[in-house]
Amino acid sequence: MDTGLRAAELPWLIQGGMGVGVSGWRLARAVARGGQLGVVSGTALDTLLIRGLQSGDPGGHLRRALDAFPVRETAETIRRRYFVEGGIGATERFAPTPRLTADEGCPAQLLTVVGNFCEVWLAKQGHAGPVGVNYLEKIQLATMPAMFGAMLAGVDYVLVGAGVPAQIPRAATLLSELRPVATSVDVEGDERPAFLRFDPASVLRGAPVPAPRRPRVLAIVSLPVLAAYLCRDPETRPDGFVVEGPRAGGHSAPPRGALRLDEHGNPVYGPRDIADFAKMTALGLPFWIAGGRCGPTQLAQARAVGAAGVQVGSAFALCRESGLDPRLRGELIHRGLNRSLTVRNDPAASPTSFPFKVADLPGTLADPTVRNARHRVCDLGYLRTAYRKERGDIGYRCPAEPTAAYIRKGGTAEQAEGRQCLCNGLLAAIGLGQRRGGDRVEPPILTLGQNLDFLHELASHGGTYPADTVVRWLSTGLVDA
Repeated sequence: MDTGLRAAELPWLIQGGMGVGVSGWRLARAVARGGQLGVVSGTALDTLLIRGLQSGDPGGHLRRALDAFPVRETAETIRRRYFVEGGIGATERFAPTPRLTADEGCPAQLLTVVGNFCEVWLAKQGHAGPVGVNYLEKIQLATMPAMFGAMLAGVDYVLVGAGVPAQIPRAATLLSELRPVATSVDVEGDERPAFLRFDPASVLRGAPVPAPRRPRVLAIVSLPVLAAYLCRDPETRPDGFVVEGPRAGGHSAPPRGALRLDEHGNPVYGPRDIADFAKMTALGLPFWIAGGRCGPTQLAQARAVGAAGVQVGSAFALCRESGLDPRLRGELIHRGLNRSLTVRNDPAASPTSFPFKVADLPGTLADPTVRNARHRVCDLGYLRTAYRKERGDIGYRCPAEPTAAYIRKGGTAEQAEGRQCLCNGLLAAIGLGQRRGGDRVEPPILTLGQNLDFLHELASHGGTYPADTVVRWLSTGLVDA
């Protein structure tokens, strides 16, 4: 592994890999053009690909990326299956996305590979800056084919959070050698894991493709104790870390110890949840600080305690190039500027059991009326987890699916209480929500960090701002080492 990088060779800024399609290729490309690490979200890129094609692929970008995929027959099959000239009708349903399983040769793996290839390939066009992809450890069924697709497109960094990414460094090495990878998949209520085997040969089908370059792996952690654990073994040691505090958007680590909630229902974090950056520095690997670190002063402070720089999410989520629906983005900016926007750290919303930041915006799943009116359905299943059936084979369940179905699979009503379908809600936030008949469309769910002070610097005029404005503003906090 290449861990001996000099500080001058590292980006001082990582753009966060947010949501489903919020950190899309346009945003990552804009940041990378400025020489900093632009990151695409690697979640649900198979669905983004096929829904983009069904929407008519405005500008032809997805078809250009498909043309670059190294296995022509595969790309043509996907194009013929999903591309609709001019787009499907406004009330037509999107075609279903094939679901991933732990079965070897699962057909959904191929679409996952191609979706990740397309997103990263588009992000890397027209510049020489670094591009990364962000994955959730909780979505174990997708990670290996997704990472291989990103590597075929030349991804420079792989960032993994929402869990313990111990299997990723070795897997990245094996995939860079075009060797099969076998990874364990957690099985709820069973100490015996399932195993997922992914073979690059099943994707390449004999095509003469050179072995891809191994990307650098950054583990997203909350505390040095997890970072130290990963560093103990060369096979689990990443190339660096992002140390993410509890105010960051999306999922965050739960507090250590017994869960306590404040008067607003947010988990209470204490001194044990504050990272010791001296311990991070002592590990000898580069790290970046995230979670409420948006500002020149915060960048300077991060570098002063030994960090290579910062990871910033929310300021980019609200910029012009992000994938957020423009209407929702405008409303978030407006409410953020007049300080009428609340971002709750909801311990129950996510099916993952990790606390999840939810922006309280009317008309979204944060609104109890909207949330209660939604019919529970699980037709994407990215956050499903494996469980062992009575016969010993593997099944899949999600606490956000219909409660009766979840209980039939061994779950409980208490586990399902309050869970939101992030898969459908986050797709709706970028304008790709499933149509449910008539004028019914899946309602969105929005996530941001809990520190929005940056808006008064970047959007004081009340309008949108480009990504390069964020980069220039933050760069004023650079200090000589």
